[in-house]
Amino acid sequence: MRKLLFLITFLISSLSLEVLAQVENKDTLHYIFIGHPYQWHTVGNKIDSRLEQLDFSRYKGIWLGGDVCSEALLEFFTLEYLDEIIDLGNPANHWTLGNHDARNDNFDLLKKFTGRDTYYTYADQNMVLIVMNTNLVPSNCEDLDKQYFMIKNVCDTIQHASHLFLIMHHGIWRGVPDLPNPSSYAHSDLLYWNANCYSINSRFVDSIYPMLVEVNVRGITVICIIGDMGSNGKIFQQQSVDGIYFLGCGLNNSYYTDPVERAAAEKDRVLIFKNIPAERKITWNFCDLDSLLSAQ
Repeated sequence: MRKLLFLITFLISSLSLEVLAQVENKDTLHYIFIGHPYQWHTVGNKIDSRLEQLDFSRYKGIWLGGDVCSEALLEFFTLEYLDEIIDLGNPANHWTLGNHDARNDNFDLLKKFTGRDTYYTYADQNMVLIVMNTNLVPSNCEDLDKQYFMIKNVCDTIQHASHLFLIMHHGIWRGVPDLPNPSSYAHSDLLYWNANCYSINSRFVDSIYPMLVEVNVRGITVICIIGDMGSNGKIFQQQSVDGIYFLGCGLNNSYYTDPVERAAAEKDRVLIFKNIPAERKITWNFCDLDSLLSAQ
């Protein structure tokens, strides 16, 4: 009888743990941010080969930080290849264009796969995302201004979200209080990047950052992320004096063809976000890509 009671108790406990795990999986959402993932030493149409092996099904959303392939928009078949791996049309997946993505201009081709323009907003659960195109310059005045007023409209009206994300490729936030210059950790440091065509003083720190501070004062956590990293630095994480979070990471180790050099290099990192909407709580960790592959 004692053995029978033990067995029943064990089965009930196991079932309870399984149910709790299902509840955790249902109520907790995971997102992955990947910066600068193109595969070195190819003809320009491949992502880092490790990402071809990664199980993306465990993530609610895949956020691409730009420079996805070294010539991402040059050929139709490259987007077909990416779509098979990442599902570019999934509303929860996002792609902020890097210079390697944007320099061939085939934005209509991109829209065919994503259903979106090169800059847009997205809301899900307790989050609002602003996906920026930091390749825009004053010669693209109409789009540059549209992007700026899109950001302004979100910052002026956001109310119910717990978090606001700005996802971008380039290091455009030079001059933000307490932050080192992007040149010290990112591949780009666009000192003279303009947010709009109305003023020569429309740098990120002058025009967009003050709006983010106002959002933060209203109790909404603001997180900016760049993906143009991987060579100078693998990760960046700092909070400005005004409480805005600035994050960044990127891949670059496919550059090493020598296995010994690759093994000795600092590990490539991705960002994993954990969202618990019921608690209005989002946390994140920088994860070693090789370890993610080993653990799956």
